[in-house]
Amino acid sequence: MQDPLLPFPTNDNSTTRYHRQCGDLDIPFPFHLNESCSPLCFDDAFGLSCFNRTSLFLNIDSVRYQIFGFLADGVVVDFPKERAISCGRYFDFNYSFPFQGNAYYGISMENVLALYDCKDSSVCKYVDHCIKNKLSQSTTYCQGNSTSSTTTCCHPLSDHSVWEAGDGFSVFSEFGCRGFSSWVVSLGTNPWKAGVKLEWAIPINFSKGLCAKNAFVIHATTVKSGVRCACQNGFVGDGFVNGIGCLKSCTKDGREAYGRDCYARRHGKKVVILIGILALAFILASLAVVFALLKRPINSTLDSSLQFQQSSVSHCKSTKTKNFMYPDLEEATKGFEEGRKLFNGVNGTVHLGILGNESQVAVQKVQCENEQSLMMVLSRVEILSQLSHRNVACLMGCCMNSSYTPLVIYEFYANGTLEEHLLQQSEKGGLDWCQRLSIAMETASALAYLQYEITPPIYHHDLKSACIFLDQDYSVKIAGFELLNPGVEGVIPACCNFEGNSQIYRSDVYDLGLVLLEIISGSKHVDPPAMALPKIRSGKLEEIVDPHLNYHEQPTFRREQIGIVADLATRCLLFGGDGRLGMMDAARELVQMMKETPNGGSRRGAALDETFSNSSLLQMISMSPDSIYLP
Repeated sequence: MQDPLLPFPTNDNSTTRYHRQCGDLDIPFPFHLNESCSPLCFDDAFGLSCFNRTSLFLNIDSVRYQIFGFLADGVVVDFPKERAISCGRYFDFNYSFPFQGNAYYGISMENVLALYDCKDSSVCKYVDHCIKNKLSQSTTYCQGNSTSSTTTCCHPLSDHSVWEAGDGFSVFSEFGCRGFSSWVVSLGTNPWKAGVKLEWAIPINFSKGLCAKNAFVIHATTVKSGVRCACQNGFVGDGFVNGIGCLKSCTKDGREAYGRDCYARRHGKKVVILIGILALAFILASLAVVFALLKRPINSTLDSSLQFQQSSVSHCKSTKTKNFMYPDLEEATKGFEEGRKLFNGVNGTVHLGILGNESQVAVQKVQCENEQSLMMVLSRVEILSQLSHRNVACLMGCCMNSSYTPLVIYEFYANGTLEEHLLQQSEKGGLDWCQRLSIAMETASALAYLQYEITPPIYHHDLKSACIFLDQDYSVKIAGFELLNPGVEGVIPACCNFEGNSQIYRSDVYDLGLVLLEIISGSKHVDPPAMALPKIRSGKLEEIVDPHLNYHEQPTFRREQIGIVADLATRCLLFGGDGRLGMMDAARELVQMMKETPNGGSRRGAALDETFSNSSLLQMISMSPDSIYLP
């Protein structure tokens, strides 16, 4: 594993776009030398000065800090010498790093303090690292005439008992401590380094177009509304468009390789020409087959299958399921153009369509392989069209083209999709926490209804934020059901989970866990569990919370709710696939949380009554949290 204090690999030509050095330190983006700033420089807050070509310094609020090394999420700096107190290696609380509220830097929780002569011993913590390393030994000479080491004690900032993310060091002066030293932990192969780790971040309002291909946005822990870029699994680099970007990582000839070295060499010109000729012949043959299929009359049995029950469906504006004409849907979706695509489903795509009467619909295009699979889709459509639930999108009808590609039409709703709001692409703006919690509760409750009150049970099999539609009241309307699955929820071995096997069967409960993570983080990552769950487990929840939620400004009960939902998301991902956590369990917790939210129970009371028609089931959902099964 690469040492975090070392620069990123530089064996790809793309890394020459941004390369600066001072002494032994390579300067990563967005940091830059003031005297050599180019259009790639991001902001003056990351400007550095190189003294005698050997020592690198960072200026923050007119205070100069020498840099010891760079990390993916921070920079390790030395103490400003002019801020030291009489014993030389201790520093005053009131004058060291006084930049709370800084838009670019914050004190990292990975620092451990050596506190000097505290009158209140309750701030002292037993930290095994302090005893086994030089932290306590190097500070004993500062204890005046005493040779005892009892006046020096340790406090990890990650403890959360006194110091919280975003605080400065002055909080320790309240315990009568005279000064402090700091060491940085969790540095990979170098577990200890003297100095202070500062987390850095870029304000979120500057984040558009910031991250490179194969990278995603992560939220800072100690810098309010700050973000950084990180590469997806299988790539290395800083993740920034104007930095190194993300290079493919692989093992080649027994060594680690990056970038273009991971890709196969191009074939010779003759081979390319031969491949082109074969591809052209294949395309012509395919067109001939398609033309022949279009000429073939539709099987009469398929015509009879399209005669669906013409009963009214609740919450569908009195619309009856009907057969749509393919030319009308093709015109409504502009030929199923890419710009109208809402999302990719398991068996096809879903596009936004605008009918001739200006009403909006979602058109699900299902790819069937044969007549048997087509009949299965038609059967599922008939079942779904008879559903009567306020949180399930109205299935308006379907269309049968001359090939095995049925189109299923859902009503599209005024506020678009949950994904649009979480990605901040909607003109309506972002969702507050109460709205997000309500959406999570309604989604889980509707799925629990389909699985526990419908016989045989109905599973979604493709739940994602893009298929959760929102009406004018931000009430959930679930669409995009997987139509080729017979409806049996799969079970995977308990030994298999998302960490060891990315190809496991993804149940509705597992997918709900992914949606809950999106609701918390406000962004969609390629592999959210691998990124988010370690943060939740290590107590760094605020690092993944959507900055638009203003986590640190929320009242205590809301921060606790976010933590509970994060814990539920974790259990959905770990235990949802093997059946140890059911949709009923998830819905019960979310309903109970919504009821305990001020004004939350009254706002959604009617929805809960309709969601669970059986009184016994409603009682089960409303059980005390103490009785909830925790795996």
